Amino acid sequence: MSPPVRQTLPAVRPKPTLAVFKFASCDGCQLSLLDCEDELLAIAGMIEIRYFLEASSHFEPGPYDVALVEGSITTPHDAQRIQDVRRQSGYLVTIGACATAGGVQALKNWADHEDFLRTVYARPEYISTLATSTPIAEHVAVDFELRGCPINRHQLVEVIAALVAGRQPRTPSHSVCLDCKRRGTVCIEVAQGIPCLGPVTQTGCGAICPAYDRGCYGCFGPAAQPNCESITRQYAATGTTGAQLIPLLRNFNAAAPEFRTAGDRVAAESSSGGGA
Repeated sequence: MSPPVRQTLPAVRPKPTLAVFKFASCDGCQLSLLDCEDELLAIAGMIEIRYFLEASSHFEPGPYDVALVEGSITTPHDAQRIQDVRRQSGYLVTIGACATAGGVQALKNWADHEDFLRTVYARPEYISTLATSTPIAEHVAVDFELRGCPINRHQLVEVIAALVAGRQPRTPSHSVCLDCKRRGTVCIEVAQGIPCLGPVTQTGCGAICPAYDRGCYGCFGPAAQPNCESITRQYAATGTTGAQLIPLLRNFNAAAPEFRTAGDRVAAESSSGGGA
């Protein structure tokens, strides 16, 4: 069982020390912090950054008041290293789909990782890796999760400001469908029959894909209390195949429990000749 995730962050001292750590990831969520542009100076004034190798080779040893952790656990070394990060951190915030749900690399959880090693590396015997890619919360206690692939930089600024103020971050958890309504985007599933995960996906992107006639593929993970079984069965009833649904459910947030359960069920029913 995964350690609990606390979504309320207690107050820290007026200018908390911050560390940013990377595990298996593409660095995109760390870059979101550097891309804050106008907000970056204000952030620098609110916190004292002591460890952020993406931005500077200079660092100071912990402990740290706050740690932002990007990336999933895919190696035995990282499984040990995250324990050390947790010990050094007063509050640990996971950022991005890799850290919160295993990331796109969690697709290997449904395959033989030894096959991948033999295919990619000339000398796979030198590679030390785990058979799975797992979120940080499966290894240590997490105080707050910020989802997305990549994260929404405005939400990141909000979380940092909330930490300094000692209040609950105001990060929305409604589904992408509400954002489509706000944008005036016609529902592509209703109008065009394009399968879309918008009804079960948490907001954060601004509903970009449906605005360009592309179904939502869940880059911000499951919304609050998503009914993934209902939506997949509805899509199957209207002609969407398991081969179309499985790639939607198994992508950036494939290991998120709600998407994983739905994807496994659709795959099992498809292989047995049943519907989704």
